[in-house]
Amino acid sequence: MASRIRLEGRECPLSTTVQHVGEWWTLLLLHDAFDGYTRFDQFQQNLGISSSMLTTRLKTLVDDGLLERRPYRTNPVRHEYVLTDLGRSLRPVIVALAAWGNSRLAPEQRSMILVDAASGEEVEPVVTDATSGRRLDDSEAYVFTAGPAASPGMRARYLPAEPGLPG
Repeated sequence: MASRIRLEGRECPLSTTVQHVGEWWTLLLLHDAFDGYTRFDQFQQNLGISSSMLTTRLKTLVDDGLLERRPYRTNPVRHEYVLTDLGRSLRPVIVALAAWGNSRLAPEQRSMILVDAASGEEVEPVVTDATSGRRLDDSEAYVFTAGPAASPGMRARYLPAEPGLPG
């Protein structure tokens, strides 16, 4: 995939993540993979995506280590696309994106909801801090700062303008 990362953002984890999963078809393919789709024809039929676009997207997902391409038939050779551990680790991101989309709709307008597999009860996903259990959607309580590997430019970006305020 051609790099669309800003020069100053090359070390930013958000920029590098978007390079891998920020394309519309990629997110939809990952969603289908989480729902158990593994075969080219399943993805194509469900998404209505062209063969050439699907081939390109699947190759990128395999190259990025999110899917593994495995033969499931030998004559003729046919492959399936299975989530890797790295790919499976994106499930909370997909769930959070879907939840955000649903939060903008009235309950009767939602075409897909997340439910507890055992009870069937609808759940409301939130992103929390693993240590404290606090929700991370409070933009005043949680802010980004430069990490240990930050370049001088990244460190300068996150110098606070005033105590307690992000740069």
